[in-house]
Amino acid sequence: MIRPEIKDGLWRWREVLAALGFAAVGLWWGTVSFGIVQWIGWGMASLGVTLAITAAQKVRFKSDGDGPGVVTLDERRVTYLGPLDGGVADLDLMVQLDLTPVSPTAPVPAWRLINGDGNHLDIPTNAMGVEALFDVFLALPGIKTEYMLSVLQRTRPAQMTVWMAPDHKPYTRLH
Repeated sequence: MIRPEIKDGLWRWREVLAALGFAAVGLWWGTVSFGIVQWIGWGMASLGVTLAITAAQKVRFKSDGDGPGVVTLDERRVTYLGPLDGGVADLDLMVQLDLTPVSPTAPVPAWRLINGDGNHLDIPTNAMGVEALFDVFLALPGIKTEYMLSVLQRTRPAQMTVWMAPDHKPYTRLH
């Protein structure tokens, strides 16, 4: 009954739509009710808008395709198992987050998680389960979410530093 591309779009944006529905109910309660229900309605409306904004950021972060490898998150440890490489990155040791550009060896951009000793883990932006990294990256102190999403949306010719620990100098040209 519903065209597949519309169904896929609605499914992808389902959290945003649910949050906006929650906000709409709260807005309705806030405008037509009185007393404690009115206050609850205004609170629901503001909470719904906040949840919708966060959900929209997650949708912008998630890639459309299923790329090579699988990303898993266990406590504060990210594991990437790829067809040719892989590895583990402990978030407590992470000092820099970069986005590497498309290259002949990497057909899609990749997140580069860099530890204090210079070791790094590259995770393609379209790997299965990469959406779990959004919450991981939000936990980094001082990260600018909108900047991260804007760097991800644009094609860059060079490696871009998205986040760096406040007390570390940037690493460049890691091989």
